[in-house]
Amino acid sequence: MAKKIFIIEDDAALLYGLQAKFRVDGFETSIHNGTGTINTAIEQIKLVLPTAIVLDLILPDTEGFELLKSIKNDKQINNIPVFIFTNYSDKAVKERCQNIGAEYYFIKSELNIDEFVNKVKKIIDNREKIKK
Repeated sequence: MAKKIFIIEDDAALLYGLQAKFRVDGFETSIHNGTGTINTAIEQIKLVLPTAIVLDLILPDTEGFELLKSIKNDKQINNIPVFIFTNYSDKAVKERCQNIGAEYYFIKSELNIDEFVNKVKKIIDNREKIKK
């Protein structure tokens, strides 16, 4: 079964860079630029049913924390791991995300696209090994 990643990011260069790198690494990718309503993003996630979600917290129309809450409160998609990829380096923000249900938290300034994608890929591979 193909691994699918759903990327929610408003920085176009980063969004397309992540998409390209995940594709090279064998993922099917779906992208969302953070515009529109939370419900629109949730409906798109439900259509794709990805293996994992990459979520930026700073988005133009949607509050990242609220989107994370909506994902984790929806029984159809709440088991999909969420990788926060943000510029927030504040410990309180990280704790807030973990309390809402984000499984992983990464700070953009600490990783380049290749490093981040490799970490996500390793985590997904390890999660799949555990499930078997």
